[in-house]
Amino acid sequence: MANRETVLNALESVQDPELHQSIVALNMVRQVAVEGSRVAIDIALTVAGCPLHQQIRRDVETVVGQLDGVEQISVNLGVMNEEERRTAFSRAFQTSQANRAQAAAAAPQKTSARPSGPAIGPLPGQAPPQGMMADTDDTVVLGIASGKGGVGKSTVTANLAVALTRLGARVGVMDMDIYGFSQGRMFGASGQAQANEQEKIIPWSVHGVSLVSMGMFVPEDQAIVWRGPMLGKMLQQFFSDVAWPALDYLLIDLPPGTGDVALDIAQKVRKAKLILVTTPQPVATHVAQRAADVAKRAGQEIVGVIENMSFVRLPTGDTVEVFGAGGGAALAQDLRVPFLGQIPLESIVREGGDQGQPVVVISPESEAAQAFDRMAALIRQEAGR
Repeated sequence: MANRETVLNALESVQDPELHQSIVALNMVRQVAVEGSRVAIDIALTVAGCPLHQQIRRDVETVVGQLDGVEQISVNLGVMNEEERRTAFSRAFQTSQANRAQAAAAAPQKTSARPSGPAIGPLPGQAPPQGMMADTDDTVVLGIASGKGGVGKSTVTANLAVALTRLGARVGVMDMDIYGFSQGRMFGASGQAQANEQEKIIPWSVHGVSLVSMGMFVPEDQAIVWRGPMLGKMLQQFFSDVAWPALDYLLIDLPPGTGDVALDIAQKVRKAKLILVTTPQPVATHVAQRAADVAKRAGQEIVGVIENMSFVRLPTGDTVEVFGAGGGAALAQDLRVPFLGQIPLESIVREGGDQGQPVVVISPESEAAQAFDRMAALIRQEAGR
């Protein structure tokens, strides 16, 4: 007959579908009661309204139902509090890092799919990169990229940055969408650039994030009319002439497409990794393939794909897929990279951006904010630190 110990042993094989760790190891199993042929299990989800809660329920019922003598299973789903959630994410990250290190020591490094064009290498005669641009610097540089505009790339950048700080990381944001700079507004930061005694620009510090943007130098409503070479100079200045504090992550809000800034990042910041943002419909995912192609030809790692505006959650709990379905997951599969998750279409996300309050700050219990928290934890697993 089954008992509490045999049930827990069976549950060791059930993984949280997003953190990819055992629900027992993550302390999600709160109570197991066995009365004859009946088993009652309390599970604490990492976030309220977890879109994959039914998968967890099915997996629990499947493995426990295979135990001798079990005829009836009751699964009660609750939710972790903020401290428990942070502990679970931290445990998942530490376990993932240990597994990655063990796998790297035992097997050759994986290679990406063959790029579709000629390689993009360093510029001829380029001097070795310095500071955070250098491979020897510990800061993880993440370019947040999209194939086209309008997919919410800047919103994703701002909220991921704050979500990473909530996990204890030191985070900076570089707004390199020069023509469409918006991070100052999204973070609620304003004021002209100030310099320290070494004549380096002091970044804005808001919501725990260090931020630089063209909004520090020109009024928000003033257009930037520059040709390509000026963009490269601004990239260099943002790296070398800013008094950045010690950072674990630097997120770069890239302009859409595969233009000068994308090429400069690929050629001058060789260690930079990319996160691709798309919406579900084919027109967005097909264009995002081009940004991925630039990254592959430059030898850049693609950390994963984020799908924004995935669905609208109705009061009944049902969802409406306004822009179609499945595009982000399909793109990740085509690129052979992780699918980091979906962000629902919620008005609070737009309102927070307009007010300078990212949704993870003003509505941390919202479904969108919890999605950003899960993605931040996954990014720590995939990108390091």
